[in-house]
Amino acid sequence: MQTKKYVDPLMDTSFKRLFGSDPNKKFLINLLNAIFDGRKTLIDLEYNKNEHYGVNNEDGAAIFDLLCTSNNGEKIIVEIQHSEPVNFKKRSIFYTSRLISEQAPKGKMADWKYEISEVYFIALIDQKEPVHTKDKIGVEGRYLHYVSLCYPETGEIFYQDLGYIYVDLTNFGKKDEECSTNLDRWLYELKHMPERENCPPHLKGTIYETFYHLGEYARLTREERKMYDQELKRKWDNAAVLANAEQKAQARGEEIGEIRGKHESRVEIARKLRSKGITTDEIAELTGLPAEELEKI
Repeated sequence: MQTKKYVDPLMDTSFKRLFGSDPNKKFLINLLNAIFDGRKTLIDLEYNKNEHYGVNNEDGAAIFDLLCTSNNGEKIIVEIQHSEPVNFKKRSIFYTSRLISEQAPKGKMADWKYEISEVYFIALIDQKEPVHTKDKIGVEGRYLHYVSLCYPETGEIFYQDLGYIYVDLTNFGKKDEECSTNLDRWLYELKHMPERENCPPHLKGTIYETFYHLGEYARLTREERKMYDQELKRKWDNAAVLANAEQKAQARGEEIGEIRGKHESRVEIARKLRSKGITTDEIAELTGLPAEELEKI
């Protein structure tokens, strides 16, 4: 299936290959530092298991794309969001709540004193489908959204150690030459890497050259290639379904517009006939409008 030199780094398999293993954690550290933008600086991190259960078998499991702990002890969830989310905001809250609650030591609550590590939820959103209003993130058209607990009257931060960062790549439209920050560069490459034929000259000698080298489709293992191809096929299928639905909606809209236009024309004709003293029954016969509607004209 894959005819391009580089993988799409926003697919689950390729994202975990590029960002989700110890040999490649320099990419994730660099990306996270660009996203935090000075709010914090990560020097190192370790990967944690990505499936977390509740206190009993009836509790639902929280399964993260990536979960890591920084050198300062912060817990960071990294998620890729492709399709239309279901209760996306609530899911964000659930995930972070699970990480907070499981920090409580069993049987030692009195000694613990609620010393909770910082927890952050970071979502990279690569979504073409329309999002339900209640799940829309941030201001329309913006691609970077920092969310925290604050006082609504003043905007002052209430609690520093819990944060949500949503990066909406569908709203990131900068051109290559317009990328002026490290975050700009990461977002551009995440979106456009599959379109490249080679690593561009201005990225030679940087971390991105290594990123491109690792992101070659030919370097995937057989198992990775199989999973990646399946994900890519689903993405193409979903895109085809969406395009077909949009075409049908557009055609239906044009049809409705044409009908509405014809109706308005008949109403205007009816008004002119009425002004000339033509009876309602005669106007109904000439225009095809029902007598009840003509009585209101």
